[in-house]
Amino acid sequence: MNSKTEAFLTQQVPMAWAEVGKSQKHESAVLHVLGEATYTDDIAEAQGTLHAALGLSSKAHANILSMDLEPVRRMPGVVAVYTHTDIPGTNDCGPIIHDDPILSPGLVQYIGQPIFIVVAKTHEQARRAARKAVIEYEELPAILTPQAARDAQSFVVPPMHLARGDAQAAFERSTHRLKGELQVGGQEQFYLEGQIAYAVPKEGDGMHVYCSTQHPTEMQHVVAHALHRHSHDIVVECRRMGGAFGGKESQSALWAACAAISAARLKRPVKLRADRDDDMMVTGKRHCFWYEYEIGYGDDGRITAAKVQMVSRAGFSADLSAPVATRAVCHFDNTYYLGDVDIRAMCGKTNTQSNTAFRGFGGPQGAIAIEYIVDEIARNLGMDALDVRKINFYGRNDEEGRNVTQYGQKIVDNVIHELVEQLVSESDYRKRRDEINAFNATSPVLKRGLALTPVKFGIAFNVTHFNQAGALVHVYTDGSVLVNHGGTEMGQGINTKVCQVVAHELGIPLDMVRASATNTSKVANTSATAASTGADLNGKAAQDAAHTIRKRLAEFAVKLHGGAVEDVRFEAGQIIVNGSAVPFPELVQKAYMARVQLWSDGFYATPGLHWDPKTMSGNPFSYYAYGASVSEVVVDTLTGEWKLLKVNALYDAGQSLNPALDVGQVEGAFVQGMGWLTTEELWWNASGKLMTHAPSTYKIPGVSDCPENFDIRLFKNRNVTDSIHRSKAVGEPPLLLPFSVFLAIRDACSSVANHKFNPPLRAPATSEAILNAISAVQELAQG
Repeated sequence: MNSKTEAFLTQQVPMAWAEVGKSQKHESAVLHVLGEATYTDDIAEAQGTLHAALGLSSKAHANILSMDLEPVRRMPGVVAVYTHTDIPGTNDCGPIIHDDPILSPGLVQYIGQPIFIVVAKTHEQARRAARKAVIEYEELPAILTPQAARDAQSFVVPPMHLARGDAQAAFERSTHRLKGELQVGGQEQFYLEGQIAYAVPKEGDGMHVYCSTQHPTEMQHVVAHALHRHSHDIVVECRRMGGAFGGKESQSALWAACAAISAARLKRPVKLRADRDDDMMVTGKRHCFWYEYEIGYGDDGRITAAKVQMVSRAGFSADLSAPVATRAVCHFDNTYYLGDVDIRAMCGKTNTQSNTAFRGFGGPQGAIAIEYIVDEIARNLGMDALDVRKINFYGRNDEEGRNVTQYGQKIVDNVIHELVEQLVSESDYRKRRDEINAFNATSPVLKRGLALTPVKFGIAFNVTHFNQAGALVHVYTDGSVLVNHGGTEMGQGINTKVCQVVAHELGIPLDMVRASATNTSKVANTSATAASTGADLNGKAAQDAAHTIRKRLAEFAVKLHGGAVEDVRFEAGQIIVNGSAVPFPELVQKAYMARVQLWSDGFYATPGLHWDPKTMSGNPFSYYAYGASVSEVVVDTLTGEWKLLKVNALYDAGQSLNPALDVGQVEGAFVQGMGWLTTEELWWNASGKLMTHAPSTYKIPGVSDCPENFDIRLFKNRNVTDSIHRSKAVGEPPLLLPFSVFLAIRDACSSVANHKFNPPLRAPATSEAILNAISAVQELAQG
């Protein structure tokens, strides 16, 4: 580590009063434990509340020839049945391209597509009635896989292409070349609280929609358009979600719209709560990807040319597939400098659920490919994969010009070298590698595997104008504070962090600050809580609002006690002014009597961002978060069963706002990412029906899948970018850490033939996939 880097890593901001940087419990932790936290389904139902359910398509691609809904209407408790002709406004819930109908207008494009709404007196009555429709279809050819979509040139948006240098010429100069394919599956968000919306009509054709959503403003827009009303007629509110992971960014719109349409027509409150099976059948998932790649490299393992074609399963509509693919293209490099590259991405239109946002938003799908490739290079050269990774790392500062990404952004905060070296030392990587080799040499059935993988993840929305946020801070005359911001709480702790920021700015204890529900009538035109920007954007906006109040109070304190405004300190619930310590509530009360404004709005827009989608170049990210992990597994080569034995991970959260929350986020992201790559297999049958649509058929990881030794630590760092208190995002980047689990399994599989061949392991690495990879290696070894 050079002296400049060491000084940077150890630099800290002096804080006389610090409510940030502390490990504080989640603001709703006690409510969660006691079962008192209010989710959308817990809201007391207004008198006359009805319940809705959706009638779904049973065909993957077909025209509806006829539809008899009389059997539905005759079912007990049914009040009304609505189709697309009953929507007074726009029949669309697509977030970018308007190709996603709320209710099918006659063409169904996947099994599970909503066709009609049933409203009944009870939830169960609505669900039973929805299954009684008699529908006659004219079936059409269906496209079900990314490969089939590519072959048919069936895309939801035009293909993307990013090129730098001359990849073809670089290939010709390369000492070695390899070609290959990789298949990586999708993933169900599997939030514990399913999709739900509760629409309550208000006076003057108003509508109040309580919705489990990451994007209240988008819900406001969709509902307003569907009801043919202005945005000011619609209020969308979300106190908290029981998980979201991207699945409630755009796809909560369908449920909000259907509840609101029904409520508007009946002039009665309507709740639409999705059953888990219906939820999984209707909603999109993480995009599965299929890759074809060609790589040039030298004897030392350094990549000299790279070409990759990625095809994702977009589903039947565009949804967020374009920005997901863009982020995948921008994260293909991960932590590696790629000089001459040719990257192509296609969003295949398939007759399946329209895939959507999922934690990582294309970043994991982009980076997993290069990690798989580096793993192959190492095996081909007989090298340790860690050494191949290190030689390909982006340079420090301007080292040989190796610090500019393929899309043209200069990396000014590269700490991956120091972070990986620290992890190698703390995890005893080299020693464990030798021990595992010795174990495998004497163990014919059980094989151990080890892998260390790094992470570099860009923080910001791909779309520049989404990088903005607003907040309101109210100081009451007793000194207590209420903050409202545009972010949504889904368990990640955004409200806790924002409250910490406000408490710190005003120099008061954290328990004096409370966050209220996200509400479109308070902070307008908000961005989704996504792209790992929630605390960054809303924390800055809340800080701006609190700082304005602080400045007013400081000026007022100087009027009362003398001194200079710049010398006034806010700490420990007091204002220190000209040698006097005045309790915060006392000064606030006096300020109110003197008619000093005790509330303020705040706003923040991330500076320095720009992106040209035509050339796929620019400065799309505010900064990068880094990390690395070491995973050790044992694989039973006869059954394909495996176990994760140990994990060591180091994550760069910058100057953490709340270390306890951040470590928890890393742990959760690691297990979720491990599930994506190992157990969570989505499977559609030949007719296009999703067969893994319930917990009985879809396996998410459980407590027993966590390793006994799970060592997660935060890397000591300070963001070079002026983020909120120099912290870094922690929502999505850690999901890439469990690449090490997948590649440790691959390492164990390759040990069957003494690491002479590359196992063709697909993700998720289920027991079946592991056995297939082992069989392929054994066949290669036998010649």
